[in-house]
Amino acid sequence: MTDQQSRDAIAEAWRELIATARRTAGEGLVVGTSGNVSVRIGELILVTPSGVPYDQLTSDDTVGVDLDGRQVLGDFTATSELPLHLAVYRNTSATAVVHTHAVHATAVSTLVPELPLIHYMAAAHGGPVRVAPYALYGSDELAAHMLHALRDRNACLLQNHGTVAYGDSLAQAYDRTAQLEWMCRLWLTASSLPGRTPTLLTEAELDEVGQKLKGYGQRG
Repeated sequence: MTDQQSRDAIAEAWRELIATARRTAGEGLVVGTSGNVSVRIGELILVTPSGVPYDQLTSDDTVGVDLDGRQVLGDFTATSELPLHLAVYRNTSATAVVHTHAVHATAVSTLVPELPLIHYMAAAHGGPVRVAPYALYGSDELAAHMLHALRDRNACLLQNHGTVAYGDSLAQAYDRTAQLEWMCRLWLTASSLPGRTPTLLTEAELDEVGQKLKGYGQRG
């Protein structure tokens, strides 16, 4: 890849990152400057800056760090949740990470150690979505708790905090985030009816769905 091609790839990835970050706000998954988004290009991690409203970000505001967290692009300081993002990239095959403070998912994180199997789309996350124990935001302790909750999963809840989801692209990471928030809302709605207990899927039923999902979608 030439230097110009590399610059073009970074610019395109930054535009997509901004669009994804704005989508998290526009669709109610974050409020204000809460939450953050990142995408990996080789050894470079592009990430939203700390405390800057997404609608104010432009193509000239690129923020990039290496896998050790050293800033190599931009003047804005990277998000305070940088340790969380770096932990995902160092320990998974992720090329994109979305972190939100989604209301229903955060509510669920205060109630249970994992999201009950209310819907078969839990299989798309690798199984029951776990809750990582609370730790101070931006801390290495939080990143460690998150990695434990992400074992064989592509998303988790952070207790009294929010969500983390990763994927092969920003679109996939965002979709997994939105699906998780929807499942949390579904469980909260079903479990809130007085005198009624929602039916849940079994692990065997979820495994069956997981096998079927491997063939889901169009084939070229």
